[in-house]
Amino acid sequence: MIDAPEPGGLKPLTSKDIARLVGVSQATVSNALNRPHLVAAKTRAKIERIMMASGYSVNSSARALKSGIGHAIGMVVLDVANPFWGAVIKGVEAVTAPGLIPLIIGSSNEDAATERQILESFASQGVRGILIAPTHANLPTLRRLQDRGIKVVLLDRDDPQGEFPSMSLDHAAGAAIAARHLLERGHRNVAIVNGSLQLSWCASRSSGFRAACASVAQTQVREINMQSMTVEEGLASVAQLLVLDCAPTAVFCANDMLALGVMKGLAQRGIGVPGDMSVVGYDNAMFSELLSPGLTTVGQSAAAIGRAAALLMTRDEGAPETLPQPELIVRGSTRTLPTTP
Repeated sequence: MIDAPEPGGLKPLTSKDIARLVGVSQATVSNALNRPHLVAAKTRAKIERIMMASGYSVNSSARALKSGIGHAIGMVVLDVANPFWGAVIKGVEAVTAPGLIPLIIGSSNEDAATERQILESFASQGVRGILIAPTHANLPTLRRLQDRGIKVVLLDRDDPQGEFPSMSLDHAAGAAIAARHLLERGHRNVAIVNGSLQLSWCASRSSGFRAACASVAQTQVREINMQSMTVEEGLASVAQLLVLDCAPTAVFCANDMLALGVMKGLAQRGIGVPGDMSVVGYDNAMFSELLSPGLTTVGQSAAAIGRAAALLMTRDEGAPETLPQPELIVRGSTRTLPTTP
């Protein structure tokens, strides 16, 4: 907001007032503050001159107009240490770097409060838009930011209500591929090690895996939900995995970080992979083929998600990018069970 000094206190000046003083539409003022790339440099300069000449106290949005930070895109990922999100960032940079669009990155660590703080910081800096893989709790915050003229694009999450543009792969289909791989190899007692079902892709991977297993009689599925999708949580899940009542012969992990932790935890207990238990991951992280045995995993193009989302952010028109379908990469961490005579 911009405040005009008046006797007895400060009176906020509305965008309508600014538009009247500058001689432009209210929408143009809003774009100048939040999406300056859409407003001619001469018009932006005139808006700034009138603000300053009138003696108004300008908040961070107006300062962004002067400094150019309003041209920037804010990006919020769940865990910047996860190779998947690193690849998504590279995909975004393939679009932003050629045009020298500044990119500000924040990592929420799957924590809604941290995510909200990052969003508030981005808004105070006057970014033009936000790319985000959001927790469910902060959708109202994103609606408010969008109402203020900040464009929001969801990363790797569907938006069934159609409030935000989004780019996401078919997580349910990818998980179903993993399930069919295990079923074809004779596994009927299987487990899922997952993150929170409040994350849409965790819920989709769970439902897709379960639906595929339901098509084969006498298949039992048990699920363990961890607080986050990290190696440490995967390691911690093994204690729960080994006391499940279905005595699983195989485990599907909702990402490769969890799978790495599970494989480490099993090895610490002398449980062989795949001899004693088969393990399937999701994401095809760069380290998955370097493990011993190599990790069978569902591959998806993280860079393609980032590129497509960035194009949605920077283009006002045009057909959305077509994302590749998930595919199974078979390595050494799964085996076929011997048939019972």
